[in-house]
Amino acid sequence: MVISNAVIFTGESFRQGLHVRTEAGKIVSLGSATDAAAGEETMDLGGDYLLPGFVDVHIHAFRGHDVMQGESAVRSMSRELAQLGVAGFCPTTMSASPEETREALRGIRAVMERPEAGGTAVLGAHMEAPFLQEKKAGAQKKEFFLDPSWERMEWMTDGNPGTVSLITIAPERTGSGDFIRRATEAGIHVSIGHTASDAEGVHRAADCGADHVTHTFNAQTPLHHREPGVPGAALVDDRLYCEMICDGIHLHGDIIRLIARCKGAEKAVAITDAMEAAGMPDGEYALGGQKVYVRNGEARLEDGTLAGSVLTMPEALENLIHRFGIAPEKACAMCTSTPAASIGNRKFGRIQAGSPAVMTRWSSDWRMKEVVFPLR
Repeated sequence: MVISNAVIFTGESFRQGLHVRTEAGKIVSLGSATDAAAGEETMDLGGDYLLPGFVDVHIHAFRGHDVMQGESAVRSMSRELAQLGVAGFCPTTMSASPEETREALRGIRAVMERPEAGGTAVLGAHMEAPFLQEKKAGAQKKEFFLDPSWERMEWMTDGNPGTVSLITIAPERTGSGDFIRRATEAGIHVSIGHTASDAEGVHRAADCGADHVTHTFNAQTPLHHREPGVPGAALVDDRLYCEMICDGIHLHGDIIRLIARCKGAEKAVAITDAMEAAGMPDGEYALGGQKVYVRNGEARLEDGTLAGSVLTMPEALENLIHRFGIAPEKACAMCTSTPAASIGNRKFGRIQAGSPAVMTRWSSDWRMKEVVFPLR
């Protein structure tokens, strides 16, 4: 297929006057002299915006399917997320017993090894547990929290730590420094989250190799003018990517604008942190074996604790632009190329040769019109 007459966001900037050629689900060329061959399908976007597929590095569940349910649930998520224009995702675990975590990771690995046909690619697991801080458990079940150790990691991954692209830990836990260094050496990106660490602890974790902060401001020490806490350190440490849940519930609009200004489009990562009610009506659901009540788009435990979100990536982009006033070029990067880069991936979240041919079409007033997913 040849796609033409679009304003293309390459992953870095908007470009006009270019054509995109796709074959077998991949982008094979991006240039100004691409002509359709005889019999080749064409698509004229009429001047609309063409974006790379979204990348979500923090998502627990979608439309009733939870990562902790195993391979079939991850496959269902892969199929469903593709219909939203998500090109890649990191299925994200919740705190559970080591045995349950191992089974969940086996399911994720199975989909990585045998990808779902026509589905969103699994870019490795995001382990959001069990190396977390009880005082900042949020919706995680703290009875399963453990100190980090590489031996535990090896056991939970069946000796396949490469299954994991991203892992959240509380850096104040015993053994965290050694674990961060070992994980980083193994190519795993370490995220600081669910933590009572002070600012100095955050910088020390970055010294060891941590490069990511999980849902910034949520489930961590707060920003104070004499004790900057996790978010204060994260906003000024240029080594750290900062996740943000852009649903208008987890973060005030000014906080989203603050993250965007401090980190820039290159380090601010839009995520959904979605639970199984995402894409579903309000009602009673579950997360990590706990009841969750969704009302007016808010997902909360019985005690009122926020329990993930029901956000989708297209909604996150619309919110960034329309609700929070982020410039489209920056907002697009925060939802595509920057999340991919935060886990070391330079193919996803971009329109370039070799990238997946999962893209989205947007109107001139920044409303999503359709998913462009040429498989042939």
